[in-house]
Amino acid sequence: MQGDVRVDVLRDVNLQVQPGERIAIIGASGSGKTTLLQLMGGLDLPAQGTVDIGGTDISKISDEQRGELRNRALGFVYQFHHLLPEFTALENVAMPLLVRRMPVAQARERAESLLKRVGLGSRLEHRPSQLSGGERQRAAVARALVTQPQLVLADEPTGNLDGANAAQVFDLMLELNREVGTALIIVTHATELASRMQRVLTLKDGVLL
Repeated sequence: MQGDVRVDVLRDVNLQVQPGERIAIIGASGSGKTTLLQLMGGLDLPAQGTVDIGGTDISKISDEQRGELRNRALGFVYQFHHLLPEFTALENVAMPLLVRRMPVAQARERAESLLKRVGLGSRLEHRPSQLSGGERQRAAVARALVTQPQLVLADEPTGNLDGANAAQVFDLMLELNREVGTALIIVTHATELASRMQRVLTLKDGVLL
């Protein structure tokens, strides 16, 4: 709602994502791309219609159950890293595993392995303020992938990175897609990135084309 006026951000969106599928969503600023990702990830609830994650209608479960479902099934990557400033890179990446009560040693081992794969093996104990922009974003991608989720939702994941760092971040996401079968949905303005996906969908005036 804007004042007393109802604004429909999305209209008649019907999207099914298959295991391991790679989808790019493009569209002008303000077309509803971020809103669509938030709905798909259970961060917002739809005013109408349903969002089904792995057979569960997210509107019919509690906030706590939605949180558990997100932790189990989904990974999120944003344009800005959203790392917790008081924790090291290793602690940030291990956090989703600790939330699901994985033993600390096992969580740290898996987080360390993934950080090494993204070129941060020598930066494990550095806090976000001690990392470069590219390093912070690679750590954020590692955090999203550490649980080996069924689906990663990425909102302009390389938008703040230079060409080399953007390529490394995106290649890592494609690597997990191939190795584990994680599906990817990426909102992007980068045509080169979109061209490497299996489907490219355009969101225009709230309608997915």
